[in-house]
Amino acid sequence: MSKSYVTAPDAEAENDRRIRVIFIGGARYTTPLDTTSAKKFRALQGLVEPFVIGFAQDFRPRRFTENAHFYLLPQLPLAILRYAEIVAAGLCLTGWLISRHDVQVVVAQSPYEGFAAAWAKKIANRLGYKVTLVIESHGDFVESIFLQRHILFPGLYSLLMRWVARFTLRHADVLRVISHSTKQQLEHWVSGKPIYQFPTWTDIDMFLQAGGEETEGAGQHILYAGVLIPRKGVHYLIDAFANIAQHCPHVSLILVGHAANKTYVATLQEQVGRLRLAGRVQFVDQVPQQELAAWMRNACVFVLPSTSEGLGRVVIEAMATGLPVIGSRVGGIPGMIENGTTGFLVSPGDVPALAERLQWVLAHPAEAQAMGRRARAFAEHFFSTAAYVHGYRRIFAAAQAFLTGQGDKHADTPL
Repeated sequence: MSKSYVTAPDAEAENDRRIRVIFIGGARYTTPLDTTSAKKFRALQGLVEPFVIGFAQDFRPRRFTENAHFYLLPQLPLAILRYAEIVAAGLCLTGWLISRHDVQVVVAQSPYEGFAAAWAKKIANRLGYKVTLVIESHGDFVESIFLQRHILFPGLYSLLMRWVARFTLRHADVLRVISHSTKQQLEHWVSGKPIYQFPTWTDIDMFLQAGGEETEGAGQHILYAGVLIPRKGVHYLIDAFANIAQHCPHVSLILVGHAANKTYVATLQEQVGRLRLAGRVQFVDQVPQQELAAWMRNACVFVLPSTSEGLGRVVIEAMATGLPVIGSRVGGIPGMIENGTTGFLVSPGDVPALAERLQWVLAHPAEAQAMGRRARAFAEHFFSTAAYVHGYRRIFAAAQAFLTGQGDKHADTPL
């Protein structure tokens, strides 16, 4: 693996005073870090010394330091191979970091990545190391995978997933969720463990800044942004757009996101052709956050038609740019959209209702812009870097309490 180090003056002395934490998950990172990731770990660096186990953007493993110590695994082509990789390599790397760098806290992105972390903790404890395990839940970890892609032998797969999740959660000391719905799910799986709730990271300042820039009236496109997989419900959005397209000849639909499920994307493209929307629907590959903010600034409405969603961070990002948002009434989305005030909520898969709300936004530009201004004010209040860091400060305080045998068994309330 290649090495490159970017360190601040007196970093070594500062590191000695901070707790060392491993973050392990399936996130992909660039080298150097993109602006948003760099800002995130710079914020966390003031709180802990972070070690990150994740994936590179290609087949080449990488090791480097930039606001955190990164150990990136090769990006293998199949999800099942990547999971086997994160379990095997993640277990080895986590164990090595615990013994080599005296890491005391391990944070896993989900109960599945947490399987490697749980085993590493179990082995480390046997060898005399004290380690606290924090398991996060960023969405429905039971059913959502079956809404993302076709799974062979789904019954067997489900049994294995549930066994892995139970093992991981049994060995967890502290839990973190991002919405009320993810908290409810975890409470059905485990009890008597502290749960801390706060949103996932977003570079809110970038989107707020984009929303503060002057534009000439309302935009002329409807926007979706997110990975292109079945559970995001993009096919419902295309159907809804088809229902209003003839009445709004100057409006287009922009779909921004990574084609994670090639079969699904091909189905969407066939749907666009069948509905005679060629030239009215544009597919845009995943873009950097700054470019996404520009797409949002020039849209008239943002739509997230998911059938399952943990929080829907992109909703907050769209709101921050001053966009009204139409979202499904699932997961954490209803906790962010005030129906009729900052946007609209519709039942997942309800194409006529979605079309009706799109038609309203397009027919009432002044009212929609006022809705967007209220959404922007909400987003600014809902998320901040300070609140994000404060959420982790509370988690790491609880983790240290476990290390001293004074672990808190009380559930947390949302920040």
